[in-house]
Amino acid sequence: MDVEALNAAWLEAWSNKDVPTLLTQYHPDVTYKDAQTAQGITGEVALGQYLSDLFAAMPPTRYTPDQVWAIDGGFCGRWFAEMDLPDGSKRKMRGFDLCQLKDGRIIYNEVYTHAL
Repeated sequence: MDVEALNAAWLEAWSNKDVPTLLTQYHPDVTYKDAQTAQGITGEVALGQYLSDLFAAMPPTRYTPDQVWAIDGGFCGRWFAEMDLPDGSKRKMRGFDLCQLKDGRIIYNEVYTHAL
């Protein structure tokens, strides 16, 4: 599996706030964790609702892949994000994802971010 291509397509769907496409990239039994969901979200329905709510609250954001490493059963990816804030300014972040795959889809996703 080409994890660089998978990562790039996945980050493009995040940039587009495209929940239906993202849900095709996540396994139906996914576990997702980020700073807002430290206990994790389990399952496609719960993740779809979380992403819809998250994207509704977020300004336009572009995610750009930085580096991707294949690991046993998945990949790790580092990326940059740039948000267009309502006042015209920009906010930049750097992030890192640990992704485990099952049947070619992300079954476990743990996300870490920090402001730049």
